[in-house]
Amino acid sequence: MRTAHASRPLAIAAVTAGVVLFAASPSLAGADTVRSEGQMIPMGPTSELLPEGASARVRAVYDAAGDTFVTLHVRGMKPGHTYGAHAHVGECGLGGQDAGPHFQQVPFPTGSSTTDPAYANPGNEIWLDVTTNSAGNGSTMARLPWQFSPERAPKSVIIHAERTATGQDGAAGTAGSRLVCVDVGF
Repeated sequence: MRTAHASRPLAIAAVTAGVVLFAASPSLAGADTVRSEGQMIPMGPTSELLPEGASARVRAVYDAAGDTFVTLHVRGMKPGHTYGAHAHVGECGLGGQDAGPHFQQVPFPTGSSTTDPAYANPGNEIWLDVTTNSAGNGSTMARLPWQFSPERAPKSVIIHAERTATGQDGAAGTAGSRLVCVDVGF
């Protein structure tokens, strides 16, 4: 089961004896939070890398400086393994490519390679590689110097079988097969 929860406080103003008090807007208060959690949608056959019952929680929090903090928490995955994880442009589906390419703040130009390190890097994409502990649980966070808009935001996070390559150790942004997907409501 997947659920999505959004918390967006409203700005409130009070005037008392000529003093104006503001409960800041979400982006000013750093309280804008979007969370998606639940069972992950398998994108291929189950394996030792994806035990039955594994789950994930993804959260985005915006701060007053205009940054976004995206966290990924996984439970019940293979113990002691590093998974690559990235935000993707499309929603989860049953096929391995249904969620489309990685979400990029500055999209790669038409006709260029999606693995060009100038675009496929943790400053332009949302890389959430996570290493699990002996119980198969793990957490990671990416800090982004930008925020999502309703017109342009990732729609899913996909967990991949391998650690993300940086271009020095393989094609930039690649992380092996797509194991599971979690829809997000950023």
